[in-house]
Formats: sequence, structure tokens, C-alpha cells
Amino acid sequence: MNSLSELIKLKRKQYGMTQYDLALKSGLGLRLIREIEQGKTTMRMDKVNQLLALFGMELIPASKTYHHE
Repeated sequence: MNSLSELIKLKRKQYGMTQYDLALKSGLGLRLIREIEQGKTTMRMDKVNQLLALFGMELIPASKTYHHE
């Protein structure tokens, strides 16, 4: 799993919601909610932000940090 999928699943459970509840409240499809929680790697940023908005969060572009040995 990737960190976004883990975050969404954690937040959903903290709010006591099922995947179906999350789909209804976010206005997104149940299939997309399931795919995100299963680690889907390609999705539209606006859809992710629509989902994250329920938890007072948003996805923003950031520079990658590279560690050199």
C-alpha cells in the first residue's frame, strides 16, 4: 500500500465510516474509494482533493527530497 491509501483508510475508520459512507459523503464512486484504499497509483488530483476535503486536508505539489549517501 502507498501512504495515500493508508491515510484515507485510517481517516475513514477514525470517522467511523464505511467505504460506502465515504463515497456518499465525498460524492465519489464506491469503486474509486475501494481502488484508492487498495493503492491505486493513478488518479485525478481533483478527485483526491474532493475526498481529502472531508478530513480538512488537500493534496499539494511538493518537491521530492533526495537523500545522497
